[in-house]
Amino acid sequence: MLEDPERAAQESTPEEERSESSSSEQTVSGASIPEASQGGVTAPEGTEAPAAEPALEHAEPGDGRAWYVVHCYSGQENKVRHNLEQRIETMGMKDQIFDIIIPTVEEIEVKEGKRRTVEKRVYPGYLMVQMILTEESWFVVRNTPGVTGFVGMGNTPTALRSEEVAQILHRMETTTPTVRPTYKAGQKVRIVDGPFNEFVGTVDSIDMDRGKVRVLVSFFGRETPVELDFLQVEKT
Repeated sequence: MLEDPERAAQESTPEEERSESSSSEQTVSGASIPEASQGGVTAPEGTEAPAAEPALEHAEPGDGRAWYVVHCYSGQENKVRHNLEQRIETMGMKDQIFDIIIPTVEEIEVKEGKRRTVEKRVYPGYLMVQMILTEESWFVVRNTPGVTGFVGMGNTPTALRSEEVAQILHRMETTTPTVRPTYKAGQKVRIVDGPFNEFVGTVDSIDMDRGKVRVLVSFFGRETPVELDFLQVEKT
């Protein structure tokens, strides 16, 4: 029986050559697929890998410091901050307690026909303290006159997440002053601007989202609702 020439040629091919051929095929087939790594796809040769994202400005140094929320008597936030600043100075705690913030935003109010900008506390009765939490720093803050405690589980203060801190600081820095009405529904007000200037009416409703107030003004013995901006009205 005659032997197939092609088959005989394949069988005569050394095992080593077949192995090299197979290896070469794997290399070629894999060349078009970038190698994956933990950081993503590896950049091809001759091109620069994408730059890492810059660290957030509010990122804390690696010394263990963090922001904590301290509760105090409402209306005494500034006094409590002053008391704590004095204790930090006299007790030599500047290396463990670094900053104290009262979150506020600016508002515009009209009083006696004059506009003025005032600070409104975002979280009345609370302060933010940046510190390294130790027994000593906890004692200094907790025993400051006016402080009623830390925010946290039981006696353990809970540190704010970096995203929460960034959100609060961003709001303080970028919020445009809003108008705060000094009157309430049912109160008598005077219109100080527009076609109804000098008219006196009664506040029917206040829309804080739109910055509008609805005033009932008397025309020929009948009350007519008029919608105005907050700055067009003042309390009588």
